[in-house]
Amino acid sequence: MKNSLFILFSLISIQLYAQADHPQIPKTGTDANAFVPKGWKVIYQAKGDLNKDHLPDEAIIIQNTNPKNIIKNDGTGRDTLNVNPRMLLVFIKTSGNYSLLAQNTNFIPTENDIESTCLADPLQETGAISIKNGVLILSYQYWSSCGSYGVSNVGYTFRFQNQKMELIGFKTGGYSRSSGEESTTSLNFSTRRKSETSGGNMFSDKTNKPKTVWKKFNWGRLFTLDEMTEELAEKLSEI
Repeated sequence: MKNSLFILFSLISIQLYAQADHPQIPKTGTDANAFVPKGWKVIYQAKGDLNKDHLPDEAIIIQNTNPKNIIKNDGTGRDTLNVNPRMLLVFIKTSGNYSLLAQNTNFIPTENDIESTCLADPLQETGAISIKNGVLILSYQYWSSCGSYGVSNVGYTFRFQNQKMELIGFKTGGYSRSSGEESTTSLNFSTRRKSETSGGNMFSDKTNKPKTVWKKFNWGRLFTLDEMTEELAEKLSEI
């Protein structure tokens, strides 16, 4: 009997943990904390007017704190890897309440990566999210403490239009921590224009001679924040 109860409680515990990685988010709340599930915490936060009604809208990135997602690492890098899932939530301020406008868990990177154990937290250096001039900017930086001198920066710009947060801009670039050479590519999905800048050097004024080339590119409809995935993000880099 005791063994049966132990197994039952263990199964219930496992089920609750599994559910905690994919929680249901309420549609309305009095403040940002009302949207944070039990066992999760806010790690980044930004405020600003997204829908031009002069009220302070808000975006937060939250992270699960489930200890089962802290994994021992026997390879290079940290001794333990935190792979707790993260979620981006965007709220519109209304009279007395906040309404959930968008959410995404599909392309918000975890603090550590079990396949790239030397990779730094992609959100740590950039501050992750900001709201400026009425748009939401989500930014990552990728660099490794072992095996590579390269640093990659990636940024996504979303604007509230058609009652959704639509992707209107994408920017990717990188530089070498060894040579200082850098390049940048920027996509404007509203105009379907692309800029490619190369020949820069962040360490040497003498060799820092960036040149920018503009091109047109083909693209279908605008994607929303809710639809963004790692696979779609990879396609943007290939345009």
